[in-house]
Amino acid sequence: MRRTLPTAGDVAALDEADPLRPMRDRFVLPAGIIYLDGNSLGPAPKSVFAELDQAARHEWAEGLIRSWNDAGWFTLTDTMGDRVGRLIGAAPGETVVTDTTSINIHKALHAALALRPGRGVILAEAASFPTDLYMAEGVAASRSGASLRLATDSDGLASLIDDSTAVVLVNHVDYRTGVLRDMAELTARAHATGAIVVWDLCHSVGALPIDLNAANVDLAVGCTYKYLNGGPGAPAFIFAARRHHDHLVQPLSGWWTHAQPFAMESSYRPASGIRRLLCGTQPILSLRALKAALDVFDDVDLAQIRVKSLALSGLFMELVEPICRDFGARIITPRTEAARGSHVSIEHEHGYEVMQALIARGIIGDFRAPDIMRFGFTPLYLRYCDVFDAATALHDILRTKAWNDPRFATRSAVT
Repeated sequence: MRRTLPTAGDVAALDEADPLRPMRDRFVLPAGIIYLDGNSLGPAPKSVFAELDQAARHEWAEGLIRSWNDAGWFTLTDTMGDRVGRLIGAAPGETVVTDTTSINIHKALHAALALRPGRGVILAEAASFPTDLYMAEGVAASRSGASLRLATDSDGLASLIDDSTAVVLVNHVDYRTGVLRDMAELTARAHATGAIVVWDLCHSVGALPIDLNAANVDLAVGCTYKYLNGGPGAPAFIFAARRHHDHLVQPLSGWWTHAQPFAMESSYRPASGIRRLLCGTQPILSLRALKAALDVFDDVDLAQIRVKSLALSGLFMELVEPICRDFGARIITPRTEAARGSHVSIEHEHGYEVMQALIARGIIGDFRAPDIMRFGFTPLYLRYCDVFDAATALHDILRTKAWNDPRFATRSAVT
């Protein structure tokens, strides 16, 4: 006997009782839009406009170059790094906000290889996020004796770690399936063979509690424009455990990583601590936008965010399971709460067209080739009624084949 599905009244009651309900008012959310793509780009916090106005009109326009000191621009990489660090279980001075995820992966892999001389294997998941693989390929090709080994089955990644492995590059949450990996277990497995682990936190930071130091993590990277809502192209971050700081070596020895940047010395002396993982001058306006985004997290408990995230994604899967069964789709995200992040992925032969039909109705998710529709569940602004309405629209589009319209088959550059 099938379980009775939740009704509109049921989800209305959930919204009424939601302790995170007031947080929605802190974001700009266009009328008529259900936004299920915060796992790719978060919406704008309302406070970001005043922050940017202050930074541009006053600090830049009036303060000019004096603001590098007077407004604390030069140390924003560190102060924002510590604020991100609070969300990922890092101690002060172990995280900097800098550059892009790709550049930080490049730096982290080089640093890890330098920490394990005599070993050359970079181990990664074959289904990893493409930028991770591209950067790993480049690092392997640029270093004598280095090579890239790929695990074709993510579940078998740990079994490939051996005494030739220098570094394991792994995604905390799989960008396609939403699978959440056991950070502590895999890190311990790597350490048992003497390997370093670099964790990619792009699809988990801001959506669930992370404790890098409790898991004894070596290095980690992540972006700030998804669940952290830092804005399009917001700078990424990189973490290194303090035990590694004195031995950090990376090839992008820009002047911000120098021990005394304004001594203007002709030869390089590395800074102490986490600043060794910086590079050159950073985008101050983007860092100030990120400050406004991180201000939102000062008032929320990540454990509470995780509880609602699981409730939202669980409700969605419960509602769409019969829809998938009836219309040739398949949920590929784990039902087990401990094994999933904060997005749900559905495979469908015409997934691109179905997603475009949803977007045309104001329900915004995204698509990942070859056939995956992704739906992100960001607890700070998403309501249970949004989940209910999205599932209802998905059912209607599949039932009526509304996706089978030529305009929905035209591929855009960004999917």
